[in-house]
Order: sequence, then structure tokens, then C-alpha cells
Amino acid sequence: MILLFTLCVALILWVYLGFPLFLLMITRLTKGEPVQLAPITPPVTLIISAYNEGKIICEKIKNSLALDYPHELLEVIVVSDGSDDDTEVIVKEYANRGVRLLRMEKRGGKTAGLNTAVPQAKGEIVIFSDANAMYHRLAVRRLVRNFADLSVGCVTGESRYEVVENAADSTASENLYWRYELALKKMETKTGSLVGGDGAIYAIRKSLFRPMRPEDLSDFVNPLQIVAQGYRNVYESEAFSFERGAESFEKEFRRKVRIVNRAWRGLWRVRQVLNPFRFGFYTVQVISHKLLRWLIPVFMAGAFVANFFLLNFGKLHLTIFALQITFYVLALIGRLQSHRPATFKLFYVPYYFCLVNYASLLGIIGNYRGEKFAVWNTVRESNNNCL
Repeated sequence: MILLFTLCVALILWVYLGFPLFLLMITRLTKGEPVQLAPITPPVTLIISAYNEGKIICEKIKNSLALDYPHELLEVIVVSDGSDDDTEVIVKEYANRGVRLLRMEKRGGKTAGLNTAVPQAKGEIVIFSDANAMYHRLAVRRLVRNFADLSVGCVTGESRYEVVENAADSTASENLYWRYELALKKMETKTGSLVGGDGAIYAIRKSLFRPMRPEDLSDFVNPLQIVAQGYRNVYESEAFSFERGAESFEKEFRRKVRIVNRAWRGLWRVRQVLNPFRFGFYTVQVISHKLLRWLIPVFMAGAFVANFFLLNFGKLHLTIFALQITFYVLALIGRLQSHRPATFKLFYVPYYFCLVNYASLLGIIGNYRGEKFAVWNTVRESNNNCL
């Protein structure tokens, strides 16, 4: 039991503390691998994925057309995944301004839509976005400048989450988590490549795109495929997109279950990146940042159970068990208060931590039960009036 307890605690500490500190040490002690930036303007295709986004697609198109990039070099394609609201009607209104509608007759999900859209893209560089992600006007230029470095195959921007009214706690939790993720991305880029992308804002060289399975998480599998081809996936900290945060802990929970289910399945499809003899330190990043992170709920359960059987082995084990109980009680209180307009960080941070890890566990279990999430419904709330 002592061995099990020590191993579980060590793995949890490695994922959330040891690995980030190790990355920090590497970036401080070495020069890293800087990206050679240059103000280039190759042909670019912006692909916007949409399903029943009639309430927001107009705002997204206007945002895309207002981007600071040569109009003749920026192609905008909206992929409608069989939308049955007014999404497609709205998109067609902008046909005379160069916006192309690509309709998927049968719903297949975002990844299936990208498999169809990318081969039709005219741009040398393809940028992927969601209908609810509004770009900073310089986002495209800042993404593209990284491709002046011929070793770069994928560039990931930064999503920023706006607080949703009456849902500040779930959004605040997501922002806290996201700041932690961004710090890792910055350090991973300095060591070579970061793990995964951001579906709201990331760009690739079109020539490096490889078809994926519909159930694959595109912004995770696609960047891994590019790194597997020998190119870098780098983080561009000055390319921003803005979107509303999670409206509730429950919606965030369902989103996390889908993400982990699809990413877990996708990782084993590109499992060559787990070979340290070929990919060196990048393999350590994938294992530490993703694989072990998804398994944290297993380590949490193992630590709790092992700790329980070690209560008679000294005050240290008793103290640690008391701390675990306290943490889970705080999480429970956070759960009970999650529907209130505001909750103290002391409660909602432990609750969010437990929630996302429980979601990871369900995502992995669901994968082995044959559950697949290629499509799902997203309800947008917007006061935007397009037409």
C-alpha cells in the first residue's frame, strides 16, 4: 500500500508541479528553439466550422472580413454540418464578398467537415476556427508570420474567455485552468513543439494535412500528425480569439467528457509520438501533459484508498488523509453551490478540479465502451441580429 500511495501521489505531483517546473528549468538553462518570424503574406484559407449557428454566424463572418490581411489572399469557407436553421441562408448573403458555403448533406461532425474542406481550400496556409470565436484583427498576420520558419508546420493561437452572465464561477475556473495551460504552451514551444492545438484558432501548412476519423479530436490529432511528420507545432501568444466561457459547470463537464474521449482515442492513432527514441523529449511532453493528466482521477482514487489503509502507519498518513477529506468536502460544497450566482474560490476551484478529472475518467471509460462523439448539439445564446 505504501508503494501504491507513493506512486499515485508522485504522479499527481509530477503532472501539476514537477513537469511544469522541469519545463521551466529547461527553458531557463537553454536557449531553446526560437521561431524565425517574418511578415509574410501567403494565400490563406480560414475554415469556419458551424452547425445551427444562425444566432452568431453573421458576427463571425463580419469579424473574418474585417481581419487585417490582404483581401485577395484571404479565403473564407464556412462548413455547415447539415445545419437546419438559417445558418446557410445567412452565409449565402455574403457570397458576393467572397465567403464560400460548403454544405455537408449528412451530419458527420467537425472533423468530417474539415476532411472535406481542406482539400478544397485555395490557401497555402489553412486556419481553423469555430463560429463563436471572434478574432483580433491582427490574428491572421500573427499566426502566419511563424510559417516563415520552414521547420514550423502548425501554429496555435490563444483563446480568451469572456465571463458569461450568471455563470462567472465556471468561466473563472476555465480561465484559471487556461492560464496554466498557456504557461505550459509557452514553455513547450521553447523546447521544440507544444502538444495539441486549439480548435478555435490554429493554423497549418495545407500540404501537411492528413485525413482523420470523424470521431478524432481534430485540434489534437491534426497537430500530432504534423509533429509526427517532423515539423514543429508552436504557440503564437499574440494571436487572440475571444469567446464566451462555459455557461455552467454542467456544460463544461459534458464538453470535457467529449474532449477526453476523442483525444484518448486519437492519441493511440498517432501513437508513434510516444516513442522516445524517435521523438525524444516531445514524448515526455505528450505523456506528462496529456496521457498522465487524463489518468489523474485514477491516481486520486488510488491515493485515497491506499492512504485509508495506511492510517495506522504514522501521523503523516493521518494528516494527508485529513487534507484529502478536507479537499473533497470543499469540492462537495462547491457542487452544492454551483447553481448560485457566485461561489467562493475556496469551493469552486476544488469542485472544478474534481469535475474535470471525473469527466476525464468518464471519457476514457466511454472510449472502451464504444462511445463516440463525432457530432453533438451546441446552443448559442446571442443578441446579435445578422440580417
